[in-house]
Amino acid sequence: MGRKLIIGSRRSELAQWQARWVIHALKEHHPWLECELLTLQTKGDKIRDVALARIGDKGLFTKELEEALQKGIIDVAVHSMKDVPTVLPPGLIIGAVGLREDPSDVFLSSKGYTLASLPIKGRVGTSSLRRKAQLWHWRPDLEIVDLRGNVPTRLAKMDRDGLDGIVLAAAGLKRLRRDHLITEYLPHSICLPAVGQGAIGLEIRAEDREVRSLIEAVNHTPSLACIRAERAFLQELEGGCQVPIGALGKAEGDHLLLHGMVASPDGRELLREVETGFLGRPEEVGKRLAGKLLKRGADSILRGVRSDHGQG
Repeated sequence: MGRKLIIGSRRSELAQWQARWVIHALKEHHPWLECELLTLQTKGDKIRDVALARIGDKGLFTKELEEALQKGIIDVAVHSMKDVPTVLPPGLIIGAVGLREDPSDVFLSSKGYTLASLPIKGRVGTSSLRRKAQLWHWRPDLEIVDLRGNVPTRLAKMDRDGLDGIVLAAAGLKRLRRDHLITEYLPHSICLPAVGQGAIGLEIRAEDREVRSLIEAVNHTPSLACIRAERAFLQELEGGCQVPIGALGKAEGDHLLLHGMVASPDGRELLREVETGFLGRPEEVGKRLAGKLLKRGADSILRGVRSDHGQG
């Protein structure tokens, strides 16, 4: 048959691992399919010394790949779903989501600390407003240090800067076979993950039916439904990566259980709710959950965050 797909990816070690995983999965289902990997540098990869919240730009890790899709340079863009803005560019869709890896956040400490055993004013590395807010809600004494870069860079900074620990996503460490470094999996009761965390998404041109049918083989329906619920929740709250919002959907038979969280950046205010619904109608679950939090005052928290970051 001789069909060739150009698969687009960021250049980081983790992004290329994810793209190779997609290629392997596609070839497993379509042995005749030829796949070529094309890597691109994104704006988020170029700006490494500034916290993402301060850059305040959506699509930091996706825009260049999406432009390549729109121009027909690539056929599929492989993303970490937590990097994908809730509103996609015109003509593009998420065509598939792979089986989700563990979405949890994890704590790493080369000094052997757990989150609970950290000393008073312990120094913890993370640039995520969501992680900072939840950590401070639980332990207001912690000194949180901005930490950006790919996984190996963050690990190196922990030791070089004498940090007591850092917080990363379990999924990236597992994929890069560095999960033996994990000191502690953070319970979701303390730290809800980012929307889409642990999931690999395949973005394509909406009208490209042939590519859409090819990548369907990679799709994991329950994972996709959970991601759709989380993204609907985030979109209803109009939150980007610069807002402390967390969510986690779980498929239970034909039902979906969705936890959500909104916090002030200092962690003093933190609202959590849970909603259930049908797996087949995930967006409805996400919107209902957002509605619950808005009724409890999430809108005033979010307004405060946006004014602090000059977004409204």
